[in-house]
Amino acid sequence: MPLINTYTPENAEGQVKVIYDQISSAFGSVPNALQIYSSSPVLLAEHWHNIGYYMQHPTLSFNLLAFMRMLISDHGRCEYCVGFNEAMLINMGGVSIEQVAATKQDPQNAPLSEKDKAMLMFVLKATQTSAPASPADISTLKALGWNDGEILDGLGHGANMVAADILLNTLQIERDY
Repeated sequence: MPLINTYTPENAEGQVKVIYDQISSAFGSVPNALQIYSSSPVLLAEHWHNIGYYMQHPTLSFNLLAFMRMLISDHGRCEYCVGFNEAMLINMGGVSIEQVAATKQDPQNAPLSEKDKAMLMFVLKATQTSAPASPADISTLKALGWNDGEILDGLGHGANMVAADILLNTLQIERDY
């Protein structure tokens, strides 16, 4: 049980219920990782909007985003998020268990295109070191076809995952998958 009170789908009301209905429609249920946000309906709405944006992103692929989340969460020791994203990669992304394990050992092993792998490595470097990017980092991404908005979107997704890991770890979210 998390350290703060949350609303379950059965006792949700108002804006929380509306958002839970949307989440259930998209995922079939409301994961604990999203229920934790229900204590703050505005934060829940913001988080759900963010998820929707990335689910429909035109260039940041499902697998790229899931690998970002899994590896960032592995670094942040958020077991819930690591397992959740491993399951997504295997069950929805067509990635094998062996490929997931190899990627966790070395992110360069991720079964992604050169372009996507460069974005993955850029976001991992940023989220793990919080060091400034170099002009060469950005030039490399642009040479592979990423534009400024996509670079910002990728980095934003990684930064949001760090924040989610902190919330879920601190409030002791229970695994539900």
